[in-house]
Amino acid sequence: MTPFSPAVYADRRRRAAAQAAAAGLAGVLVTPGPDLRYFLGYTPSADTERLTLLAIPAADGDHDGDGDQAVAVVPRLEAHDLEVGAVGGIEAVAWSDGEDEHAVAARLLRPDGRYAISDAAWALHVLGLQRAMPASSYAAVTTVLPMLRAAKSPEEVARLAAAGAGADAVFEQIVTRRFAGRAESEVSADLDALLRSHGHEQVDFTLVCAGENGADPHHEAGNRVIREGDMVVMDFGGLADGYGSDTTRTVHVGAPTAGEQEVHDVVRAAQQAGVDAVRPGATCQDVDRASRAVIADAGFGDWFVHRTGHGIGLTTHEPPYMVEGEETPIEAGMCFSVEPGIYLPGEFGVRIEDIVVAFPSGVPGTADAPDSGVRLNTSPHEMVVVE
Repeated sequence: MTPFSPAVYADRRRRAAAQAAAAGLAGVLVTPGPDLRYFLGYTPSADTERLTLLAIPAADGDHDGDGDQAVAVVPRLEAHDLEVGAVGGIEAVAWSDGEDEHAVAARLLRPDGRYAISDAAWALHVLGLQRAMPASSYAAVTTVLPMLRAAKSPEEVARLAAAGAGADAVFEQIVTRRFAGRAESEVSADLDALLRSHGHEQVDFTLVCAGENGADPHHEAGNRVIREGDMVVMDFGGLADGYGSDTTRTVHVGAPTAGEQEVHDVVRAAQQAGVDAVRPGATCQDVDRASRAVIADAGFGDWFVHRTGHGIGLTTHEPPYMVEGEETPIEAGMCFSVEPGIYLPGEFGVRIEDIVVAFPSGVPGTADAPDSGVRLNTSPHEMVVVE
């Protein structure tokens, strides 16, 4: 992933410190994974059991300077990677093999503090910190600070838009290839190769669900041979320059029946309703309600079996979630999927998915657009007939 400037990472850490203070936390503890890339622009050289930890203390208003008081705790054998990286501006404390790394970290923390900690933190380290600081406590970042990475900067949106454009190009190419007579897994392999050819350094999923398999929203591509008359759901995405793509289109092998076309039309209308619901003052659940109402009114409510969407950024699934009960207000720069579907057991399924950015923030060509949701995917929404 191309790093951002050191000032960008410093600003993110300051915002995290302020949010931690507002939530009554002692700070945020960041471990390897997307959180560490977000706040430090650093990915350790290997997946290791050795403790790597970025400690961001909650803002208290008493510090001078720029307010960035974060400290990194790293294994000594990897300290050089951090020191020569593009991050800069923070103290790095190295520990050596044979030392108690949790005791080293504890000296930098409040012994009775309640900390937000990365979801992917090893239990080994959470328990080690509790042992070193018995009065401390911990909560998953997405539980206590779920919107920490939710609102994207214009630079982040630009990367998401580029990833989405790559996924659109993949769809344009895949529908020119033959489907009938090929296994789902063969088409899935084509999607994987095409994503990589269009700038994706990581492919997270290439779901291909033919006929009755389309009624399973997370069906993995298998040996089922695609036949004339099949509806085929394709859901694919990954990371390009560190930021995610995720799109779903449903195609048909040969001409669809009137019933199949009806279901596709309902899902298409539901997807449009969800995008239209993205506006100032709306909540995440409003997007879900808008899409779900269209499907329910058409008589297919029982067959829409998942939330309408999820956030996307450094990972292809992250907060916020477009689901009933999520009353978080939509903010400028939030990026998330809108992907309603209908799944008819034993018959077929239809899903249409775009990534949407709220109240355009950094999307090329939308500076004068009204406050609304802007799609980052532009491939056709109408049913495409393939061979």
